[in-house]
Amino acid sequence: MQDWLIAPCAPSDIEAVAELVNSAYRGDTARTGWTHEADYIGGQRTSAADLAAELAANPASTLLALRKADDGDILACVMVERVDGSDGRRAGYIGMLTVRPDLQADGLGRVLLEAAEQYARRDGADRARLTVVSIRESLIAWYVRRGYALTGETRPFPYDDQRFGEPRRDDLEFVVLEKSLTGEAA
Repeated sequence: MQDWLIAPCAPSDIEAVAELVNSAYRGDTARTGWTHEADYIGGQRTSAADLAAELAANPASTLLALRKADDGDILACVMVERVDGSDGRRAGYIGMLTVRPDLQADGLGRVLLEAAEQYARRDGADRARLTVVSIRESLIAWYVRRGYALTGETRPFPYDDQRFGEPRRDDLEFVVLEKSLTGEAA
């Protein structure tokens, strides 16, 4: 029997989510997990104010949390955003997939990614899209093992926006990955 549940975050969860995300992406605590950006991006990954603003600006976005069933502690989170394309197709943009660093080898990321894909599918998405910093090869490989494919698209890293951290390298960019949610080729 599972001892956790997955549900959308409440506004009162935003501070805890921001703390979780920052602990998993940046700083020394992040280094206890297998996937982090601490070696090439400093500073915080997000803030409660930024998360609240993003959710308010994108009402079709949802922040899902995986919690302990017994006490409600948030162990992992992911953002799912509705993206309607000019071609009439809908995608679910999956971002900020985060698992507490000391639990990153326990399969919670896979469970939460599947939940995010199901959420996007129920919202009418026929594909899931996500971006990863290009030098995070082990994370890209993890997504590929879960059915995502590199699209060949890249996006620039926002070097001039401190909300995304303090880059320690000048060669950062995002790669775009995509997965069909219908069983057909994306």
